[in-house]
Amino acid sequence: MAGPQEEIDRYIEDHLPESLDDLKRLARIPSVSSKSEGIAEAAALVAELLGQAGFAARVLPTTGHPVVYADSAAEGAKGKDGASVTDDKTLICYNHYDVQPPEPLELWESPPFEPTERGGRLYARGVSDDKGQLISRIAAMRAVRAVTGGLPARVKFLVEGEEEISSPSLEPFIEANRELLAADACVWEFGGVDYAGRPQVVLGLRGILYVEFRVRTLARDAHSGEAHNLPNAAWRLVWALASLKGPDERICIPGFYDGIAEPGEAELRLLERMPSDEEFTRTQYAVRAFVGDHTGAEYKRAVYKPTANIAGFGSGWQGQGSKTVTPAEALAKMDFRLVPGQDPADLTRKLRAHLDASGFADVEVRVLGGEKAGTTPPDDPFVRLAARTAEEVYGTPAILKPLIGGTGPTWIFRSALGTPIVTLGPGDPESKAHAPNESLSLARFAQGTRHMARLLMAYGGEGN
Repeated sequence: MAGPQEEIDRYIEDHLPESLDDLKRLARIPSVSSKSEGIAEAAALVAELLGQAGFAARVLPTTGHPVVYADSAAEGAKGKDGASVTDDKTLICYNHYDVQPPEPLELWESPPFEPTERGGRLYARGVSDDKGQLISRIAAMRAVRAVTGGLPARVKFLVEGEEEISSPSLEPFIEANRELLAADACVWEFGGVDYAGRPQVVLGLRGILYVEFRVRTLARDAHSGEAHNLPNAAWRLVWALASLKGPDERICIPGFYDGIAEPGEAELRLLERMPSDEEFTRTQYAVRAFVGDHTGAEYKRAVYKPTANIAGFGSGWQGQGSKTVTPAEALAKMDFRLVPGQDPADLTRKLRAHLDASGFADVEVRVLGGEKAGTTPPDDPFVRLAARTAEEVYGTPAILKPLIGGTGPTWIFRSALGTPIVTLGPGDPESKAHAPNESLSLARFAQGTRHMARLLMAYGGEGN
């Protein structure tokens, strides 16, 4: 006779079409947070899907886009035949329903908000980051509840709508709702496998400072025949940007590296054990040489170095053919990825002071988002549980990654709620999150869902 875990796995496979239908419904909503599009519709559908999975779900306001909060232990959220959940342990799942803009549209092989299956993958903006991850977790909850009559631990969901714009409203919301969100452990928004199909458990994310620079030198664009007298906004901004980082990649803002917390012995051991994706990355991006000629151990250790990245630049004529103008205005967007010990508010002040001292007081700086880095200790019992259950599902040991290059509001959870944080889910290196033709492997979706269900069962004291 099959045990509960085998029955849960079978339920997940048997109900995969329904889960994918839920994902397609959600992916059709263009919930682009930077444009405030589709936000209310996406939040409402997330609450509906969580309600159908047995949770008491509410859409709650913030100072920005709303969050969806759900609780398996709330009144009316009982299991099959009235069985109640166990409140001894509480697990919170953090996800987001907002997505990146789909542009450039011409590079998509199918419309970004019309989910399309081909080659064993589902294509649409947000199917990997983060709607597929969310639906996978909801599917796991449904399977566990259907097979066992309830959930072995209390489960909460916090699903926000501003992750792709650095979660500006999340910290005050969490601070004001600590009791509501109280939990013992957290499963983060994303997760999956590496290029070789090995499961990865991520323990830390870097922080970020995202800024927009603007400079205006003229009332309007001018004939470039007057460039001997009229100042060019594009050159002005190029010079300002060049003052921020040298060819050696070192950031030139005074005090930028102050207070950085170096990785400890445990983190360095994890880096050493990690298989390198260096050659895979070199092939994927056709890289001739990595930044700073990183290779070997330095390639893996580089994630502990902050970065200054120009994400966009615009000025003057960019259409077909020539147009002889002197641009009146120039704009650039930059993200600084921060490591533990750095504070985006502090670095914003230092950035402004550097520009002023360098003669660029006329360059306007607008902060579009900022978050600190957040990490979980590698020896936390919840980390070991996530790794063990990953190996059970994937048949190969999990890779523990102490820090990755991306960003999310992990610091808020760690500081306000005190939860250890792990990752798991259906992602893979082919997902192309944030890029055209974003996709999700249908096979990985089932695997990630099984891992979520197995972790929940083990966390609740069942299935050990």
